[in-house]
Amino acid sequence: MGELGARLAGVLRAGDLVVLTGPLGAGKTTLTRGLGAALGARGQVSSPTFVLARTHPTTSGPDLVHVDAYRLSDPVELDDLDLDWDGSIVVVEWGRGFVDGISEDVLDVEIVRATGSAGESAADDDLDPDDVTDEPRRVIVTGTGSRWTDAPL
Repeated sequence: MGELGARLAGVLRAGDLVVLTGPLGAGKTTLTRGLGAALGARGQVSSPTFVLARTHPTTSGPDLVHVDAYRLSDPVELDDLDLDWDGSIVVVEWGRGFVDGISEDVLDVEIVRATGSAGESAADDDLDPDDVTDEPRRVIVTGTGSRWTDAPL
């Protein structure tokens, strides 16, 4: 997932909105860490469990803003964070339904992990998601809006 984040860094620019969706332990934060590393982000891109939003200045230009919408109750709370949507690359974990209306141009990244025979997520509550690095994942990347019409993905 980190390598995918690094690859995405090559196509992202200021004003881009990326929405990450997937179960706990799917690799959303790992993808964001890879993105941050490729952009030269300052500071550790940490799990959003510990912070709602954090801005990471980068050596490549636009700041990387990492947001956790999981603990927000409605989109108004996301607006209350007063983020620099136009001047930064904004990555929102659990952002579906929260970013509607913020931008017509959205890069939606859905991470699907393998499921067990009972249909349960492969992420066990007893496992540290960062330790489960070799599980297969399917990633669905969908760009909507004019920004992504001809963009190389």
